[in-house]
Amino acid sequence: MVMKIKFWGTRGSIPTPGFHFVKYGGNTLCVELNFDDIERRIIIDAGSGLRLLGNHLMDKGFTAGPLKADIFLTHTHLDHIIGFPFFAPIYQSGTRLKIYGPVTYEDDSLQAVLGGQLSYRYFPVRQEELAARIDYINLKEGCFDLGDHIRLTTQYLNHPLLCLGFRFEYKGKICCAAYDTEPFQNLFVTDPHDPAFDELMAHEGAAAARDANRRLEEFFEGAELLIHDAQYTQQEYDTSRRGWGHSPIEHVIKSAMRSNVKRLALFHHDPMRTDVQIDELAELFCDPKNTGNTEVFFAQEGMQVEI
Repeated sequence: MVMKIKFWGTRGSIPTPGFHFVKYGGNTLCVELNFDDIERRIIIDAGSGLRLLGNHLMDKGFTAGPLKADIFLTHTHLDHIIGFPFFAPIYQSGTRLKIYGPVTYEDDSLQAVLGGQLSYRYFPVRQEELAARIDYINLKEGCFDLGDHIRLTTQYLNHPLLCLGFRFEYKGKICCAAYDTEPFQNLFVTDPHDPAFDELMAHEGAAAARDANRRLEEFFEGAELLIHDAQYTQQEYDTSRRGWGHSPIEHVIKSAMRSNVKRLALFHHDPMRTDVQIDELAELFCDPKNTGNTEVFFAQEGMQVEI
C-alpha cells in the first residue's frame, strides 16, 4: 500500500442533496490523495465535497501541525471550484496551500477565477481577508517533479473549457484522473452527399480523433486506479449529450480495459441519477465477467481506495 485515495465528492454539474442521493453522494468533485510514508496531501478539484474534507481536517485539529496541501484543479467550471469558499482551513493562519490549474483566459489569472467567488457580490468574505497563505501556479500539459518522489503528468482532455487530466506516480504506483472529458470526434463532415464534404479533410479528421483517443489511453496505461468521468450511458450520449464534454460509461470501460487499468472508478455522476438508478447501472456494467482484468465500480462519497 502506497497511496490512499478518498472520495469527498462524486457528483457532477451541481450538488444534489436529498433522500435519493445518499449512497453515492450529492457533493460535487473532490478527491484526496495521501501517502503511506510522507507527510503530503494532494487534493484534486474543489467541488462542494471540499467543504467536507475541510471540516474533517478541522475536527482532527491539524495534529501534524498547520495544514499544507496541494490542490490540483482540472478546470474552473463551477462544480469543480464551488467548495473553495467553504474550505475551513483557508480561514486558519498557518495553512499553506499551493493551487495548480489551467488558465483559460489570458486576462484572468487562476487566482482571479478561483478567488472571484470571494467577493462581496457573491460571498461575505473577500479573498484578501483569508488567513491562509496561498500560491497559485499555472499548469499546462507536461511532466512535473512535485518533490518527495511524486511525479505528475498532465494531458489536455476533450471538454468545452480547457481541462487537464492528471497522472500521479509514486513508488511505482499510478493514480490517474480524467474528470471531465468525452471521446474525441471527427469534426469534419463525413457524409459524402453533404455539399460541404471534403474527402481529404474527413479522412484527416478521423485520423486526428483516433490518435487523440489512443494518446489518452496511453496516458492511462497500467494505472492501479483510474478515476474517470462517466456521466452518461451510450444511449444517452448518442441521443442528446454529444458535445457536452462528458463520457458514456461503455466507452470508458473499454478504454480502461485496453489501457490495462487495474481498477476503474466511474465518477461525475449525473445530477439526475438516483442511488437506485446507479445501482442498476452497476449491476449492468460492473460484472467481472465483462470487464476482464479491470475491476469496475461506481465511486461513492466517503469511499477510500488503497493502492
